[in-house]
Amino acid sequence: MADSLSLPIASIAANYDHSSLLSRNSAFSSRLLPSKCFSSGKNKLNLSSLGQYSFHSLHHRVSTIRALDSDVPHPLHKGSVDFKSKRSYEQWDSLTSTFSGAANIPFLLLQLPQIILNARNLLAGNKTALLAVPWLGMLTGLLGNLSLLSYFAKKKEKEAAVVQTLGVLSTYVVISQLTMAEAMPLPHFVATSVVVGSGLILNLLNYYNILNRRIWQIWEDFITVGGLSVLPQIMWSTFVPYIPNSILPGAIAFILAVAAVTMAHTGKLSEKGVKFVGAISGWTATLLFMWMPVSQMWTNFLNPDNIKGLSAISMLLAMTGNGLMIPRALFIRDFMWFTGSTWGTVSYGYANIVCLYIFNSIGREFFIAATVGLISWLGITLWRDTVVHEYDSPIRTLKELVFGS
Repeated sequence: MADSLSLPIASIAANYDHSSLLSRNSAFSSRLLPSKCFSSGKNKLNLSSLGQYSFHSLHHRVSTIRALDSDVPHPLHKGSVDFKSKRSYEQWDSLTSTFSGAANIPFLLLQLPQIILNARNLLAGNKTALLAVPWLGMLTGLLGNLSLLSYFAKKKEKEAAVVQTLGVLSTYVVISQLTMAEAMPLPHFVATSVVVGSGLILNLLNYYNILNRRIWQIWEDFITVGGLSVLPQIMWSTFVPYIPNSILPGAIAFILAVAAVTMAHTGKLSEKGVKFVGAISGWTATLLFMWMPVSQMWTNFLNPDNIKGLSAISMLLAMTGNGLMIPRALFIRDFMWFTGSTWGTVSYGYANIVCLYIFNSIGREFFIAATVGLISWLGITLWRDTVVHEYDSPIRTLKELVFGS
């Protein structure tokens, strides 16, 4: 998702594999396996016992969870799978990870033209041209990238974390260019640089489980308060001047966010309430990116002529990048990720392609190809997930996604 939802939105190899304890670890420790998995007195691995143990543990590790709990580390998020289909299950697990990682390509191509254009204008001394790029909007997207990076790094979803990190870095490059053109105030850029540098380092350390828990909690509180404060303010600003220009929505949200975080730490919330507060940062980042296509469609509605300024290739890249993440989100039953990626695919990429077609900005062939490709991809994703779980109907897949098992 991350600019996974509109613009491009990086972690290192995961040290924990959700799908197979056996396939990526060449050495085993007696701390990880029960004593019956070792031959008596020789500390040698008993393969038959290990096989029974791994199958048994797989059955427990693949249970699904509720959407509210989707941000916990190493979540038990996978639907039940029969051992006879274990191979196809693991193949689909690997393939969905590959799709998620491949989303970097369209998202990078989506942002790269803007970076190149900015560089050319800077070299030509045309700083005024960069004023057309809203630094506040870029800063908002950057905060969303950082929030989602923390979410996916915490879950050890390497490929998705890479996408978010790429979004952070590419957006930061654009912000740096805007600062060079004096389009963004220098103090704001310095503060942004501190947040970006801190966020990347903290996420890297936390990914390897070498970060102090208290420090990580402070970072999570920061992105929770920041995300919840920004979201309503952006939503409000979309409809200005049809509504009064005000910072009241953001201010109210900031007070509520601080109060919620404080109550969570002082034990004044129920267990469910604490989980809700913990999930706020991921959901606010997702909703923030989900709002961006709404803002674009509102602009299209007010100024239909502006639609001709949209790039059909850019919309196709946005649709493709988000679409590549849908299989992985569905497979691990991450409702938040699935919602954001699907919304970005349909409401941002495809919806704008529809607008371009309606206003005769693209040909019928392009529109039909995009439509058939999208429907086919969504259909194949849902069908394949149903098959590897050996379900009778895709309805059960969707039910698990939303409600858990």
